[in-house]
Amino acid sequence: MSTRHTYRVIVRGTFDGLSEESRSRLLAEADDHGLTAMRFTEEGSLTYDRTLKHFSYRLVVVSDAEDGEEMAGVLAEDRVETALGELGHGYKGLRSTVTDLDTMKVNRKR
Repeated sequence: MSTRHTYRVIVRGTFDGLSEESRSRLLAEADDHGLTAMRFTEEGSLTYDRTLKHFSYRLVVVSDAEDGEEMAGVLAEDRVETALGELGHGYKGLRSTVTDLDTMKVNRKR
């Protein structure tokens, strides 16, 4: 049995080729996806602004420590691709930033 680690992953990307329906839906829901909506969850938290240019997803990924941060990023990007595909939103240029919560050093004030 291998050790499992918890990762916080931020996946960033650019909206691309949005249909009029997608644009309308995103704009109608923009207030629900602003800075105050940023949370790390397993299903992912989508944030964007009314320009509908860039977006970010914040996710929690639990996977084998042996697979490392790179695999956590790949898993997160796959979840984002699935979620955006189900919503019908076009995108490009996904890139991930991964933090391993189990190896993160915490500096406590003395």
